[in-house]
Amino acid sequence: MKRIVILSLLFVLIVSGAVAQGFAKHFTDSTLRIDYIFAGSSSKPFIALDNVMRWEGWAGRRSNLSSVPLDGNGDFTMRDAGTGEVLYRTGFSTLYQEWLNTAEAQTGVCPAFEFTILAPEPRGEVYAEIVLRDKEQKDIISFRHVVSPLRDALIRDLTGKEAVPYEYIHRGGSAEHCIDVAIVAEGYTPEEMHLFLDDARATADVIMSYAPFSKYRNRFNFIAVKSPSADSNVSVPQDSVWRSTALNSHFMTFGIPRYLTTKSVHRLNDILANIPYEHIIILANTDVYGGSGIYNSYTLTTAHHHDFKPVVVHEFGHSFAGLADEYGANFDETYSLEYEPWEANITTMVDFSSKWGDMLSPAVEFPAEPTEKRAAAYTVGLYEGAGYREKGIYRPAVTCRMRDNSATRFCPVCERAIERIILHQIGE
Repeated sequence: MKRIVILSLLFVLIVSGAVAQGFAKHFTDSTLRIDYIFAGSSSKPFIALDNVMRWEGWAGRRSNLSSVPLDGNGDFTMRDAGTGEVLYRTGFSTLYQEWLNTAEAQTGVCPAFEFTILAPEPRGEVYAEIVLRDKEQKDIISFRHVVSPLRDALIRDLTGKEAVPYEYIHRGGSAEHCIDVAIVAEGYTPEEMHLFLDDARATADVIMSYAPFSKYRNRFNFIAVKSPSADSNVSVPQDSVWRSTALNSHFMTFGIPRYLTTKSVHRLNDILANIPYEHIIILANTDVYGGSGIYNSYTLTTAHHHDFKPVVVHEFGHSFAGLADEYGANFDETYSLEYEPWEANITTMVDFSSKWGDMLSPAVEFPAEPTEKRAAAYTVGLYEGAGYREKGIYRPAVTCRMRDNSATRFCPVCERAIERIILHQIGE
């Protein structure tokens, strides 16, 4: 038995060494931050480069650098300028692309949306390309530019800049070997930071109580970032209430009362400079119901509504794993029934074999009728009503954390999707 353990440890050390060498060949142990602006109507979208910054230390993945576990509806790729080799790639979604599906986007109105990409700093000159896709998964715009860390004097070095006060509330290990989640205070005054820390601990605890996060709790770090606001609470436009907060978040996004978002994405990443982070959860100091979760961007949710705990887990399912909403809402702007959604947990049946066909039980007839028995068992099937449509889009189970607040777990399909993301990020 001792020999097996020794050999296993030796294998881990060899693999870790190979990963480190592969990473070090192309990258320094530093973070490159690229800020973009997305703007334009649905007929004339455009992308602009805003700023490029760097700081010492890289908290992101060090393996699987050129692949993504999930496409999202946006893509960032970094290529070696000399050879064209893909060095780093990540998928994402944006609030801007959601806005492009609204009626306002058809009118020629041209609001601007901020977006930030974090990447390991390359040792040499690279081409960075960002691509946005529509609900039919067609490219709508791409933007390519050169990044030269060693030659570009306009890349701002934030190394040494004093970080916003923060503390670890759960530490599974080093930033290099763990997935780092920053929990950011929004609408908490300096006098309320003790309350924020309680809310941040509750957030980390409830997320890690759900499978498969519970299985990998020792591969996660949760960091509470004490960003102060001048005013307590957040802005509630439906009540004509506007407040001065760290991130200028507000409800009524796209006219939806419970849709709580922030467009101050660059400010958000300013707050997090020199703090190890890969994923972001923003806690809003309010008891008004609402929230948002945008894949590889952020989760934002209210910390004092009675449904806070299931909602923050739901929204983290969006931002961490790119999971779709599994409820119907009788509006059809988000998905086209002629194309397969990119999310792992809903299907239009255009390409169902790429989803959860391998998880179906032969004993279940499809489409299946929801029953209490199946709801209790979270039986994997094909149940109509998901992706904000009552008809034409299917979900994997009668209920799930991505469907309603009464669910006690993620369905098996969502659990598998989350685990795939975790394994891709930790390199296993």
